[in-house]
Amino acid sequence: MKDTPGWASPGSAPSDGQEPDNSGAAEPPEQPADQGGTNQPEPPSKWSKEQPPPGQWSAPSPQGPGQAPPPPPPGPGWGGQQPPGTGGYGGQGGRWVGPGRGYGGPGGPGGWGGNWGGPPPAAKPGVIPLRPLGVGEILDGAVSTMRTYWRTVLGISLTVAVVTQVAVILLQGLVLDDSASTDVLNDPSATPGELSRALGDTLLNSGVVVLIGLLGTIVATALLTSVTSRAVLGKSVTTAEAWRDARPRLPKLFALTFLLPLIAVAIITVGTLPGLLVATAGSSSAGAALAVLGGLGAGVVALWLMIRFSLASPALMLEKQGVLKSMSRSAKLVRGSWWRVFGIQLLATIIANIVASIVVIPFALIASALSGDGVAGFLGSGGSPGWTFLIVSGIGSVVGSMITFPISAGVTVLLYIDQRIRREALDLDLARAAGVQDYGSSTPGTTPGS
Repeated sequence: MKDTPGWASPGSAPSDGQEPDNSGAAEPPEQPADQGGTNQPEPPSKWSKEQPPPGQWSAPSPQGPGQAPPPPPPGPGWGGQQPPGTGGYGGQGGRWVGPGRGYGGPGGPGGWGGNWGGPPPAAKPGVIPLRPLGVGEILDGAVSTMRTYWRTVLGISLTVAVVTQVAVILLQGLVLDDSASTDVLNDPSATPGELSRALGDTLLNSGVVVLIGLLGTIVATALLTSVTSRAVLGKSVTTAEAWRDARPRLPKLFALTFLLPLIAVAIITVGTLPGLLVATAGSSSAGAALAVLGGLGAGVVALWLMIRFSLASPALMLEKQGVLKSMSRSAKLVRGSWWRVFGIQLLATIIANIVASIVVIPFALIASALSGDGVAGFLGSGGSPGWTFLIVSGIGSVVGSMITFPISAGVTVLLYIDQRIRREALDLDLARAAGVQDYGSSTPGTTPGS
């Protein structure tokens, strides 16, 4: 009969090399010596003579002779390395991974094993972590800039808003009198020529007000771009320093800000022109339909271009680029991320305007009540507004601008930085500029910037 090795549980085989007792079979009766028992053959053993080595395991008792030493204590962190599939706390700074999940870190199964249970946290010397950002982190970074450097941010926003609103109030109260135009537009017996002149005057007056507001927005954006870029590095900047950095770039920023709306207007004009020509030729219904379709198509193209060039202002300010070069840089950074940039810009605009409306609308209602115009004054349909209405509503506009300026400028700058981190590894340059030591090093157990 050929013997085959048997199976023994860990520690069940005796450590002295003797055959174990066969507990599963009855022992033969003991034979007396005078019956010649020495010549009797011994019954065959059910244990193979070739046994695996004795099991080595650490019992929960003091170490005895012949036992293997206990495993070394785990390294720093929550626990030592765990074999794949067993779960546990894996390595330095590891995290709990359930049974069958293994562990992770550089060099281990799953990509992150050995000494780490996940990638190290990114350095955060300022208002954002130096890595690709999420939507919430971009919005939070803009708000954190306002909260951390509120003296500079609110000082810039307040100064620009006050100057622009004083200019608007003086123009509306002394120069831009809309009462005559409003009376003509409300007169059903007015001739087409009178209506055209009144409409032209109203559009001109509104354009002047919008232009003043746009100039203020440009200046605020330029100054707040410098503040936000420093806030990313955790460095503060005074209003004088922000003005000194932004002043040389203001002429080009003006040119860029005026060029983009002109491009949009030109595209929409080209889209609606065929319909207008058809309507002029005599087919008014077909011309109107064609003009509407052309305008919608041109509007989509204009919107696509405006989002594509939406990061041109921070590129112009921070990279010291020219107008056309900054537009090219913006198009390169937005390429492949148009919907993401559009969604974040739209969300930031909605949030800023909702918050500003919460402030502006009560001031407008109070101004209407104090001026005696009531709802007509609030809706702007009661002719030329009085000084009381202009001043009180202007105060509300100043407070609203102090909210919208930092959020709009901050989100645009952080979007620009986020796109450069994703495409050009700008986080390495930012970490060096912020003085973060050993950032980007693959040495395990370090947390850059922490």
